[in-house]
Amino acid sequence: MTSERRAVPSQEGYSQWFVVVVAIFITCLITANITAVKLVSIFGLVLPAGVIVFPVSYIVGDVLTEVYGFHRARRVIWLGFVCNLIAVLAIWLGGVMPAAPFWKAQEAYDTILGYTPRLLVASFLAYLIGEFANSIVLAKMKVATNGRWLWSRTIGSTLVGQGLDSLVFVLVAFFGNIPLTGLIAAIIAQWLFKSLYEAAVTPLTYLVVNALKRREGVDVYDRDTDFNPLPVVR
Repeated sequence: MTSERRAVPSQEGYSQWFVVVVAIFITCLITANITAVKLVSIFGLVLPAGVIVFPVSYIVGDVLTEVYGFHRARRVIWLGFVCNLIAVLAIWLGGVMPAAPFWKAQEAYDTILGYTPRLLVASFLAYLIGEFANSIVLAKMKVATNGRWLWSRTIGSTLVGQGLDSLVFVLVAFFGNIPLTGLIAAIIAQWLFKSLYEAAVTPLTYLVVNALKRREGVDVYDRDTDFNPLPVVR
C-alpha cells in the first residue's frame, strides 16, 4: 500500500469534528493540572486527582494521531502547551493581585491554585515528552501494522507515553525530597493506573476513531512524515 493521506476535507481549515476533539483534549489537560493538587486513594494507590481526567488527553491524542496523523497532532500538542501556559499565568496573576479588603480566602487560593516553579517545570516537561512519545509511537505502529490492530497501538503508545510522563514528572518534581523507593513507587503507580485506564476504554476509542474516519473521510498514514516535534507550522 502506498503512502496514504486520504482526501482530507478542508485541508486548509478544520472540520467541526476536529475542533471538538481539540477542545476536549485541551479541556482535559487544563482540568487535570488544576485538580492534581488533591491526592486521592484509588484501590489503595495514592494518586493526584488529576489522574481521573488526564488519561483522557492521551486517549484523545490517540484519536488525533490515528485519524488525522502526526502533522496535525503535533500542532494540537503545542496548542495544548500554550493554552496550559495561559491558564497558569492567569492563575498566578490572580494570586498576586491585591485582594479586596473583605476577601479572606487568599491563603486557600494560594494553597489550591498556587504552583511552585519546580512543579511547573516538571508538569510542562512531562506533558511534552509524554504526548509526543505517545503520538510518534502510535503513528509508527500504524504504518508497521498497516492500519490493523488499533488496540495494539493505542495501548502500546500509552505504555510508552504515560511511562515517560510519569517518570519525568516524578523525578523532576520530587527528586531529592522523597526517598528513591518512594519515587519508584509513585512512578509505577501512576504509570500502571493510567495505562490500565487506557486499556479499559479501548472499546470507546474504537467507536470514536471509526466514527470520525467515516464522517471525515480521512485516515492518515504517516509513511513519509518528519517526526521532529519542533516545527509547529508547515
